[in-house]
Amino acid sequence: MFDKRLLRAVPKTKTFVMKQVMSQWIALLMNIVFTIMICFLFTFLLEKRLEMKHLIYVGMIMIVILSIRAKALKKAILFSFEGANLVKKILRQRLFEKVLSLGNHYHEAVSTSELVQLSVEGINQLETYFALYLPQLFYSVLAPITLFIVISFFDIKSAFILFLCVPLIPLSIICVQKFAKKLLSKYWNSYTTLGDSFLENLQGLTTFKIYQSDGFKQRQMYQEAQNFRKVTMRVLIMQLNSISIMDIVAYGGAGLGSYMGISHYMNESISLFGALLIILLSFEFFIPLRQLGSFFHIAMNGMAASDKIFKILDIENKHQGKEMLKQDLLNIEFSHLSFQYDKRPILKDISFKIQAGQFIGIVGESGSGKSTIAKLVMGNYQHYDGSLLIQNQERYDIADTSFLKRVMYITHEPMIFKGTLRDNLDFYHQYRDEELYLALKKVSLNQYFKQLEGLDTLILEAGSNLSGGQRQRINLARALLADSEIYIFDEATSQIDVESEENIIAIIKELARTKTIIMITHRLSTVTDCDEILVMQKGQLIERGKHQKLMLENGVYQKLFYQQKELEAYQG
Repeated sequence: MFDKRLLRAVPKTKTFVMKQVMSQWIALLMNIVFTIMICFLFTFLLEKRLEMKHLIYVGMIMIVILSIRAKALKKAILFSFEGANLVKKILRQRLFEKVLSLGNHYHEAVSTSELVQLSVEGINQLETYFALYLPQLFYSVLAPITLFIVISFFDIKSAFILFLCVPLIPLSIICVQKFAKKLLSKYWNSYTTLGDSFLENLQGLTTFKIYQSDGFKQRQMYQEAQNFRKVTMRVLIMQLNSISIMDIVAYGGAGLGSYMGISHYMNESISLFGALLIILLSFEFFIPLRQLGSFFHIAMNGMAASDKIFKILDIENKHQGKEMLKQDLLNIEFSHLSFQYDKRPILKDISFKIQAGQFIGIVGESGSGKSTIAKLVMGNYQHYDGSLLIQNQERYDIADTSFLKRVMYITHEPMIFKGTLRDNLDFYHQYRDEELYLALKKVSLNQYFKQLEGLDTLILEAGSNLSGGQRQRINLARALLADSEIYIFDEATSQIDVESEENIIAIIKELARTKTIIMITHRLSTVTDCDEILVMQKGQLIERGKHQKLMLENGVYQKLFYQQKELEAYQG
């Protein structure tokens, strides 16, 4: 059971698979020779012909055999490890390249949670498929043929009976294959559905709380978790049942082979040596296929995962921007733009312009569509009505590679990697240490890290040894090093300490002197110096203008501003 397309997708693994099979086969030959030596000693012992020199010779041969066998098995493990690493590297690279080819709007074709699950657990299943199942499949064919040839020299009837019993194991596998394929497809569907719900609910938690939908979403996710638990238990039951069937066939076949060897010895049709050899090697007939059977669920999981992976790799690139931005200034224009997500209207007929060098604030309550505007500019979504122009070109016609060189998007969830501070600031090592320290100085982290180990300070996974404010300031330092033309700050100062917030706001205002700044925030006090403020409510642009103008209009902005001011005074 193997997918030819899967083998074609990772052709270089064939070499490692064949090397692993040959190493296992050499280990089997050594095991046969070792068994022959044991039978030889036992026969000579019963016939009282065993001498010291025989023990010495056989002992020396056994040591050599065990050494060769151990080395062959070690090589098999090494080839398995190298092949598995190659599979992970190639498949993850292909998935990554596919996502890049789809552009920032990849999630319109595949959910982020499904992509993460497949790139981690799905590819791990395929790693095991190539490292264990596939080599074992070929070895399970080679081993019985080898044993049949050896035993046939001593008793052709016993050899034939053992050889005929061997196919019963793969036949039992085939019997449950169709059922297992459907079941594992349900397992992966349930797994990705649960992952999608978890990620969506986590991202929209604030909105659910506002609209009091968190209870409904909790019940919905609980039901999905129950479905996943049930299908997981069915998979486990299927695996246990298939293993039980294979055990019955394997041990029954080995017992039948031993019986044949003993009965033929009793009839004096074979020698004691031949009978002992048949009894000891009859189990070797079924061990490879029994092992293959235990890898059956790995193979099915791998095949189910490969179907999902190829489904992503086969996604057609319906539209990929190819236009390159000119060296002119970047102006952004929304014209009667409307956007729906999952048939839910998010933005409704909004129009505004952002000129190069402007400091723009976008404010509104949670769920008003503020962040969606930023994601549309970044190209995360392509299917919208109306127009979104950058340098008078539709955003979806512009190549992401050209756009991202000139625009920086900073969110409230900074991406911090495990490694040194230098790695986090300068992943490609393109800046001098002086430039890195200058960026750290601008975000007021220079002295803090100099007291530790400077740029070589170790940062843990997701920056767990840093505060939220420190993580965000590292993220901002990285953005400053890029020296982009447009900076989009999407709630960049939320969920951090006051000191870090003040520092970041000061940097944003300094950047606004020379850069185009789009600041999305729920804190109205941070946008009072903006050239223009856009006020969003339920997906509509309801007010716009400078702070002073909006305060005189007695509208939504003024109401929100005073409400926040009163709340801050109360908390203070």
